[in-house]
Amino acid sequence: MNQYLLSIYQPDGPPPAPEVLEPILRELGELNEEMQAAGVWVFAAGLHPPDTATVLKVSGDDVLVTDGPFTEGKEHLGGFTVIEVEDLDAALGWARRLARVLSPLSIEVRPFAG
Repeated sequence: MNQYLLSIYQPDGPPPAPEVLEPILRELGELNEEMQAAGVWVFAAGLHPPDTATVLKVSGDDVLVTDGPFTEGKEHLGGFTVIEVEDLDAALGWARRLARVLSPLSIEVRPFAG
């Protein structure tokens, strides 16, 4: 079995209104429950907005600490799901379902190394 990271990218800016977001979160919860029942779900989490990030970078003998995202962009990593499945095709099957629930957000599928 292989583990895959399903990264959820969302546009910068405020989240959708509750009446838009609540049905999406309900469907996402149902999909997570289905993944758990199928034995593929490992872990999932949403993230706070990028302005809550702290970035550390070595510069000579110092470690610089900066508030805010590493890069400025039009979208950011908003959450993720880790699954454990047989192969990439199986991961893509679950990612397609996740993409349908979270449309129009993009889902990136990436295998864990090692």
